Amino acid sequence: MVRIERDSLGEKEIPDEVYYGIQTKRAIENFPVSGIRERPELILAYVYIKKAASIVNMDLGLLDKNRGHAIVKACDEALNGSFNDQFPVDVFQAGAGTSFNMNVNEVIANRALEILKKEKGDYKFLSPNDHVNMAQSTNDTFPSATHIAVIMAVDKLLPVLSDLSQAFFDKGKEFCNISKSGRTHLMDAMPVTLGDEFIAYGMAISRAAERIKERRDNLLELPIGGTATGTGANAHPEFRKRVIEKLSELTSLNFVCAKNQFEALQSRSQLVAISSSLKELSLELIRIANDLRLLASGPTTGLFEIELPPVQPGSSIMPGKVNPVMAECLNMICFQVVGNDVTVSLSGQAGQMELNVMTPVMAYNILNEISLLTNYLWVFEKKCVRKIKANEKRCREYLELNPSLATLLSPKIGYLQAAEIAKESFKKGISVEELVVKKRILTKEEAKDIFEQGKDLSCKLEDEK
Repeated sequence: MVRIERDSLGEKEIPDEVYYGIQTKRAIENFPVSGIRERPELILAYVYIKKAASIVNMDLGLLDKNRGHAIVKACDEALNGSFNDQFPVDVFQAGAGTSFNMNVNEVIANRALEILKKEKGDYKFLSPNDHVNMAQSTNDTFPSATHIAVIMAVDKLLPVLSDLSQAFFDKGKEFCNISKSGRTHLMDAMPVTLGDEFIAYGMAISRAAERIKERRDNLLELPIGGTATGTGANAHPEFRKRVIEKLSELTSLNFVCAKNQFEALQSRSQLVAISSSLKELSLELIRIANDLRLLASGPTTGLFEIELPPVQPGSSIMPGKVNPVMAECLNMICFQVVGNDVTVSLSGQAGQMELNVMTPVMAYNILNEISLLTNYLWVFEKKCVRKIKANEKRCREYLELNPSLATLLSPKIGYLQAAEIAKESFKKGISVEELVVKKRILTKEEAKDIFEQGKDLSCKLEDEK
C-alpha cells in the first residue's frame, strides 16, 4: 500500500506504513551516500525542540490546542524511541540539514495525524511545515539540536574521563615508592618514581576533561528563535525566550539565548571549540598510550618496567606472544578523533554570509568522536589501567646503572668532572656511586648519602591532584 504526498516540486508515492513523508523520500533518493543515519542524541534533541516549540506556540495562541496536543503526544512517543527506524536520512545530506529537519517534521506530523484519527499525509489538516515547524527554520533548529545533542553526549563522557583519571592517580599512589630512571629525549635522565609518571598521566586527563567541560558549557547558548537569517522572521517576539525556557525545563539543562542571533547562525565556532577539546584529549591519550607501550615493551629486549594485563593472544604464528592491544586500540580511536576534528575545522571556516551550511557533517563527526571515546575509555580503564603491574626489579636495575646520577655530584665536584664520571660509568658498566668511591672522589658514606637522597623520591599525590 502506498499513499500519494505532494510538495512544492510535485508528487511521490510513499509506503503507507512509514511515518516519514515526501521530503524524506527525496533525501533518501538524493543522498544514498554512507548508509549512516543520524545518532540517537541528535534525534532526541530535535524532538525536544519540536515539543518545546509546539507548547510555546500553543501558549502564545498561535497553534490550536487540538493540533498542538497531538504534536506533543507524538513527540513524547518519539522521545521514548517509538520511531527510531523512521529517520533514514543519511548524515551526508542537503546543506544546513533541511532534509533531516523535514524528516523529523514529517514523522511527528504523520503520527499526530494518526492520533487525531486522520490519514497520514493529510497535510492540509496538519502540516509538517506550518504546524510542526511553526516559528522555526532548519537554520536555527539544526545548530540548536546539535548543541543539545553534543551536551547530552559529553555528559556521558565526562564521568568516564573522571574514572580514567582516578585510575591513573590510584596507580600513581600504588607505585609511589618505586624509583626508576627518568627519560628525556628517550635517553637516561634523573630519577623519578613510577608513581610520578602515572600521577602525571592522571593530571593530563583531568586537565583535558576540564577543557571539554568549559567548551561544553559554551554550547548552552542556543540560536533557536533566529529562524532563517537571525531576524526571527515568522516567530512571535516572545517565542525565543519562551522556547529556551521550555527546553531547559524539558531537558534539565540551563540553556540561554545566543548573545547575538546573527553570529549564532553565521559562526559554528562553539562546535569547532568542543571538537578541538576532544582532539586535545586524544593527543594526550595517544601520548600516554605510547608511553605505556614503551614501558611495557619486551619482555627481553625492551624496557619492561611495567606489565600490561594480557587480554588475548598476540600472534597467530608466534606462540606465547602478548601485545599491548588495549593501548593500540586506544591509539586508533584517537587517530580517528583527530581526523574527525580536521573535518569539523574545515567545516567551521566554510560558512558564508548569514549561515554555515556544514553543520550536519560537524554534528556527525563530533558525536562520533564522543561516542568512540565514551564507548572505549571505560573498558581501557577497567581492563588495562587498573590491572597494570610494576616490574620493580627491572626499574631498580636500570636506575643503578643510570649514568645521569652523576648530576647529583655537580654541586660537589662540578659539571665537567661529573660529566667525565658519567661517561666512565657507562663505558665500564658500573654504577656512578661505585665509581666515585673507587676513584676516592667520595667516601663510601658520602656517596651513599648523596645517592640515597637522589633516588629516594616520593610522590605527593594530594599536592599533584
